[in-house]
Amino acid sequence: MNVFPDNVKLLSTPRFLEGGSSKGSFGSFNLALHVNDEKSAVFSNRSLLLKHYNLPSSPVWINQTHSNLSIDADSVSSIIDADAIYSKKLGTVCGVLTADCLPIFISNKEGTTVGVAHAGWRGLVDGVIESLIESFDCNGEDLIVHLGPAISKLSFEVGGEVKSQYLSKNKNFKSCFANINNKNYLDLYDAARVVLKSFGVSSISGGDRCTYKESDHFFSYRRDGGQSGRMAHLIWIENS
Repeated sequence: MNVFPDNVKLLSTPRFLEGGSSKGSFGSFNLALHVNDEKSAVFSNRSLLLKHYNLPSSPVWINQTHSNLSIDADSVSSIIDADAIYSKKLGTVCGVLTADCLPIFISNKEGTTVGVAHAGWRGLVDGVIESLIESFDCNGEDLIVHLGPAISKLSFEVGGEVKSQYLSKNKNFKSCFANINNKNYLDLYDAARVVLKSFGVSSISGGDRCTYKESDHFFSYRRDGGQSGRMAHLIWIENS
């Protein structure tokens, strides 16, 4: 991982954690309320999240809709629709939930602004990364990015219409696709890099895990037939 400023902390939670309360396909550390897990188990897991990782505050969650909306965590008082969230204040924990989509952690090099995006194929092509970067109000070379765990290229078959949307937006996305036995496969990691590099971002790490293949570590919506928990991806500026 690129070296983030000392005062910036980020983490991706595992599928299993000792003390987790979820059962079955949600076991044991599902952190999402919208996936038909027992709500009491999720609330218990969220309490464990706060304690186990010694978070400075409860995460600010968003209602993810595969959009390109980015919001200021410090300006909201309830859960609203968005797929990226950022903060410029100490101790505000920004969070997204995934189970194959790509979490993208961003900080400026000064450690005064942090954010995280939930980038599925739809949000990525519609501009969720661009929306989050614009929230930083700085040049791309001043940003540090880490690509959290997501589904890998050869596990992520997509339709021809998805490929067409990407190529219509930017021909540079062509290298992000593979065609094997007349099936299209999309590399979310490479697609994110295409967008990031177009902003001049060069400090990019991660992109070497697979939520689909690594069942011991990650939830995967596609692998688990849609009956899946969610991991949390959190970033915050540490209180000094």
